[in-house]
Amino acid sequence: MDRTRLQQLLARESAEAERRNPRSRAAYERADHLFGRVPMTWMNKTAGAFPRYLDTARGARVTDIDGHEYVDFCLGDTGAMAGHSPAVVAEAVQARFAESGGATAMLPTEEAEWVGAELTRRFGLARWSFALTATDANRWSIRLARAVTGRPKILVNSYSYHGSVDESLIVVGPDGRGATRPGNVGAPCDVTLTSRVAEFNDLAQLERELAQEDVAAVLMEPALTNIGIVLPEPGYLEGVRELTRRYGTLLINDETHTFSAGPGGCTAAWDLEPDMLTIGKAIGGGIPAGAYGLSADLAEQLLGRADLDLVDMGGVGGTLAGNALSVAAMRATLEHVLTDEAFTAMAKLSERFEAGVRAGIERWELPWSVSRLGARTEYRFADPAPRTGTASAAAADTELEDFLHLYLANRGILLTPFHNMALMCPDTTERDVDLHTEVFAGALAELVG
Repeated sequence: MDRTRLQQLLARESAEAERRNPRSRAAYERADHLFGRVPMTWMNKTAGAFPRYLDTARGARVTDIDGHEYVDFCLGDTGAMAGHSPAVVAEAVQARFAESGGATAMLPTEEAEWVGAELTRRFGLARWSFALTATDANRWSIRLARAVTGRPKILVNSYSYHGSVDESLIVVGPDGRGATRPGNVGAPCDVTLTSRVAEFNDLAQLERELAQEDVAAVLMEPALTNIGIVLPEPGYLEGVRELTRRYGTLLINDETHTFSAGPGGCTAAWDLEPDMLTIGKAIGGGIPAGAYGLSADLAEQLLGRADLDLVDMGGVGGTLAGNALSVAAMRATLEHVLTDEAFTAMAKLSERFEAGVRAGIERWELPWSVSRLGARTEYRFADPAPRTGTASAAAADTELEDFLHLYLANRGILLTPFHNMALMCPDTTERDVDLHTEVFAGALAELVG
């Protein structure tokens, strides 16, 4: 690839983004009282000199304050997989908050049992508790795993995604051993004191770590997602389950992003048998919500322990967790929006998106790859597709990624700013997908044509 040509195109698209978005730029420059000038510092992970500012969002469309409408394939990095502000969720939230009231009453609602039963139907885990984020669901699951096993450490895959859980910020270093993930901020201790790590798709490395017999749980995504989609090789997930059972280690599936695989995520789609499962983001239809499920046996073990204070000091909750507003949103989303039928349609659109990207890659004989996980598709600057998180991280190309993101955004398409991920929602259309195919082809023609 001609890097000089890439840099020229990136400069052109950056200048065009600044020209098109004067109100967003002005809002960013005025934000003197915000840390990093944004409500959350990761909002600065965007191509260009400043983020676009949101005005409205409905379904698969967002509009910025400069009046530009976008086909949104980012969808809140999975948080809006149900589409932006689904009408039925908005109605449920309005009814709970404005009409019935009591979002933070600290009292249960009958709807919570409906949500728990539906999560059992989808994922198979027998008992459920709620959180506000998947990060919290993971933290609490880790505590429970340590309590029931008496072991101190957690094992994750290198470059897996589990939110900001301290124990998960570990990668495989150059020597094949665990090391702090680059960029980790304010770690409370050396992460190797709390965690072990193995490459995804590497059973030998996993067994080496589990054989130390100090791992309470393997916390894993059934497919890596936040470093590009890395799919499991044949037999890998079955091997993980066999090894965790052999070494007395619990298995926690984090389905927060892999929920895209279907109504029961990868756990149902691939007939997996975790001891616990965590999920967040999408299940609330945009309202903060998360959940963690436990097998019946594990739940009975924990509830039968007189030495565990699961009511007050157990570290498995927060004042707003399980609030009536989030529960109402979860029920509306699961019952009416992210249905089994919706996932079928979303997966078909994702197949169409994948085919369009693949056609562009093949047209120009690029050494890139494209992978799909149900309603989620992503392209990576490597061929063949990376089989580990470390290999996928090594395939990153910031200049190239920024050019593609800006080129698409300047022509009305948003991808996830962290990577090249496109997600379908129930409101996404074939026309939306075909627009991306067309614009993506134009970007490649300018880049390498």
